[in-house]
Amino acid sequence: MTSPPARRILMTTDAGGGVWSFATDLASALCNCGHTVILAVMGPAPRAEQLKALRAVPGLQVELTGTALEWMDPEDRDASWARKSLLGIASRADLDLVHLNSYREASFDWPAPVLVVAHSCVWSWWQACRGEAPTETRWDTYAAAVQAGLAAADAWVAPTRAFRDCIAAHYAPRSHGHVIRNGISLPIGGAKKEPFILAAGRLWDEAKNLAAVGGVASELDWPVRVAGPMQSPGADAAHPGIDGIECLGTLSRSQLIAEMRRAAIFVSPALYEPFGLSILEAASCGCALVLSDIPTLRELWDGAAQFVEPHDRGALVRSLQDLCRDHELRARMQQAARRRAERYRLSETVTSYAELYRAISDPRASKRAASSSAAMAEAAA
Repeated sequence: MTSPPARRILMTTDAGGGVWSFATDLASALCNCGHTVILAVMGPAPRAEQLKALRAVPGLQVELTGTALEWMDPEDRDASWARKSLLGIASRADLDLVHLNSYREASFDWPAPVLVVAHSCVWSWWQACRGEAPTETRWDTYAAAVQAGLAAADAWVAPTRAFRDCIAAHYAPRSHGHVIRNGISLPIGGAKKEPFILAAGRLWDEAKNLAAVGGVASELDWPVRVAGPMQSPGADAAHPGIDGIECLGTLSRSQLIAEMRRAAIFVSPALYEPFGLSILEAASCGCALVLSDIPTLRELWDGAAQFVEPHDRGALVRSLQDLCRDHELRARMQQAARRRAERYRLSETVTSYAELYRAISDPRASKRAASSSAAMAEAAA
């Protein structure tokens, strides 16, 4: 059987949170399969330790663009610089494919087919967190740019069916989105569990709803630790922290994994979470999961986590206390989470993306090939 051709791929990313982990994992795996990936970093530059881990990956190039992230530039003031910067990289690269982990840039005049991956969006965030659409005019400009990007893309992907449907409802893209689950390399677990509860996320992001954990911490038998940035990009001051919990601040990925391997329980009461890569990592590390009962997390973890309504304080206390006090229940939930995590492997994510790349970039690929890639992604779910 003939191996698929090596491709030259431009992939955009930002340096924070799950998008960085997703993009660097996928890019590294693609390079190890013989492809070349130019990773164009938008927004604030990565930390030194983030870049260090990429230097040994063969065929991986990193370009720091200095361009604004679209959600930080809703009025598109930086669009012309982003276009000049990214198309300048493309002009030197003889690309086969453009993989965008954002929307706006898909409208640029690219020299190769374009894939957009929907990781989140402001309008769906606003609806989930505040129960309404944004009211400021600048977010209309943002929405128009997202809609135009989705319309311009040759294909688009979401990491869950629920979030694909959410994006489709908000922006009505001309094509049906593919679903490709995020994945990680397994196994990660193996450390002895300790009696503490771990959460992870940006403290300043109300979507993570970490204040809810702080609100019940004093009623729990075990201490609670939260890992994540204390200061939002461009903010003058850091988040003051959350009473009753130990704030660990920004950790490297290896440091966070070390905490997950030790933690007995991982909690995520998120109001909005299109996938939740940190939840997957915690499950792979053998943490029992307490998750908010929202469609995306139900889709991924039903039967392998305890679910609570994110605004129900009493339910959150009961669920966490039950796991703290009941060793047998905790062990069952830890095992269930680890087994479910085995479904979401990086190798399957890479295979699904590589097939979709082929379907949209090979001029000989038929509609049947594109349909096959979609079916593969759905089956992998």
